Amino acid sequence: MTRRARKARPQGSHYITPEGYERYRAELAHLWQVERPQVTQGVADAAAEGDRSENAEYIYGKKRLRAIDRRIRFLSKRLDELEVVENDARKDPERVYFGAWVTVEDEDGGERVYRIVGPDEHDMDERFVSMDAPLGRALLGKRLDDEVLVRRPKGDLELLIVEIAYAAPE
Repeated sequence: MTRRARKARPQGSHYITPEGYERYRAELAHLWQVERPQVTQGVADAAAEGDRSENAEYIYGKKRLRAIDRRIRFLSKRLDELEVVENDARKDPERVYFGAWVTVEDEDGGERVYRIVGPDEHDMDERFVSMDAPLGRALLGKRLDDEVLVRRPKGDLELLIVEIAYAAPE
């Protein structure tokens, strides 16, 4: 029986901030240099104890090693695909580009700050919004004082862009 390889699912945009890229790179280094050697040693020690079929440490260690190897393969491939985008104001500091910190005001006068990031890093901070998410797509390309309509599954949201920055707010 021949097995067909699954096609890789598209991961959305291939852009990432320097901080997001560094996080992935550091995780890959940690897996290779720290976790994998520790787990490999633990598996070797458990295997030396004898019967592997009933050795929980050996079985768990092998499962953990497979999970680490999957993550290493994913990170290695993803790091090759990603394009690091520096957060600078480019030509127009009053326009929202990738990496921008955007302060918006909602209909009730409440303000929130978001950073437009790639899909791989939206989970790094609660203020980070993927450029592929409805909010991220709605903000990209807009200007200071623009009103933005965000179409969301839970209902439309109107926002006013009150500030755009390319350095993290304090």
